[in-house]
Amino acid sequence: MEYFLCVLGMVMFLEGLPYFAFPNRLKAWLTKIAELPDGTLRTYGFLLMAAGVAVIYLAQR
Repeated sequence: MEYFLCVLGMVMFLEGLPYFAFPNRLKAWLTKIAELPDGTLRTYGFLLMAAGVAVIYLAQR
C-alpha cells in the first residue's frame, strides 16, 4: 500500500505540474485537443496505455 500511495502521489504531482507552470499554454493546448477527432484521441490513449504497461512490465523484470 505504501508503494501504491507513493506512485499515486507522483502521478498527481506530474499531472498538476503543467497546470501550475504553464496555465495559458495548457488552455491553448486543451483547445487544440478538443478539436481532434475521437479516433485520433483513442489512438493516442491506446498508445499511452500500451507504453505504460510496457514500462510496468520492464520495471518488474
